[in-house]
Amino acid sequence: MSNDIGIDLGTTTIMVYKKGKGIVYNEPSVIAFDKKTGEVIAFGNKAKEMLGRNPNTIEVIKPLENGVISNFSATEQLLRCILKKVVGNSLFSPNIMICVPSRVTEVEKNAVMDAAEASGGKRVYLIEEPVAAALGAGINIFQKQGHLIVDIGGGTTDIAVISEGTSIVKSSINIAGNTFDDAIKNMLFRRFKLQIGDTTAQKIKEKIGGCISIEDEETMVVSGKNSDTGFPMTILLDYIEVVDILEPLVLKIANEIKIILEKTPPEFLEDIENNGITLTGGGSLLYGLDKLIEKNTGISTHVAEGALACVAIGTGKAIENIHDINFKENATRYFDMSSMRKNYFRGNNNEQNKKKNIWSFNEIICWKRIWRN
Repeated sequence: MSNDIGIDLGTTTIMVYKKGKGIVYNEPSVIAFDKKTGEVIAFGNKAKEMLGRNPNTIEVIKPLENGVISNFSATEQLLRCILKKVVGNSLFSPNIMICVPSRVTEVEKNAVMDAAEASGGKRVYLIEEPVAAALGAGINIFQKQGHLIVDIGGGTTDIAVISEGTSIVKSSINIAGNTFDDAIKNMLFRRFKLQIGDTTAQKIKEKIGGCISIEDEETMVVSGKNSDTGFPMTILLDYIEVVDILEPLVLKIANEIKIILEKTPPEFLEDIENNGITLTGGGSLLYGLDKLIEKNTGISTHVAEGALACVAIGTGKAIENIHDINFKENATRYFDMSSMRKNYFRGNNNEQNKKKNIWSFNEIICWKRIWRN
């Protein structure tokens, strides 16, 4: 069986889809090192448990920020550990499809591919998050119809109008699930002088988080540290207090969607009106988010089934159908051209390497001709 895998390289969580098996890995994007030796102590769930509790001899790192790599070495090590867990000691290195934010730069693309290659990937392909999300949501993106996808992850919200396998209009903003968590933490600190961690903020968001008013408002007991005294502190938090800080953030996402709609060619607007707006990603599960976006855009909005895993599933579908011309041309442009540039700049400037680079370029042209046929 093939070892090819698709990776949702999320700011908060990394999911891995293995060809023929579905999602085989779903753990936090965290890794822990021994400061003295540099040895990996833990990764994923075990590393997350160490956050805020680790001794001075252990460094716990979140190597991804806003959907891109912020610590290359830690990301490489984390991917290496994940590949070993998922693929095992196979003699054959896996081909890897990785999703990236829609507004990622060339430098950031290359960083993702370099990390994946260094961790043991054979060939590395990239796919934009909204495209992967649409595939994972079961949308036929190769139709001539336009589909508006909003993927709200941990670090970024990616918005795109997709038709015939490509993004017609797209945008990416740094307002997403982690932004909601930070807003909750900051509100508690300002109002109550209460300090809490990321895990507690996430629990608040999941239990009494929302962005629209409701009749039966819930409350939650929240414990943390008093910033003035340093002693333990407990408060009773109301649902409406969370709404007050999260609603403005969701409205910013809604405004970005409206900007995308304004930039969308007229021929796709009727399709979007008929198909509605599809929400994916963990951030889309915030209570009332779909209703607030629908109210502000005037377009029917729904959360995709299995929204949390849509990007990972779509990335997996992409690697399973890598021989489809739409995937091949789009993804390979990133992989092969990057590989050619690396060979050219990193290789020695002798005649043998120059001929090798020219041959690589001609090989790319040849393969593209074959794929087009």
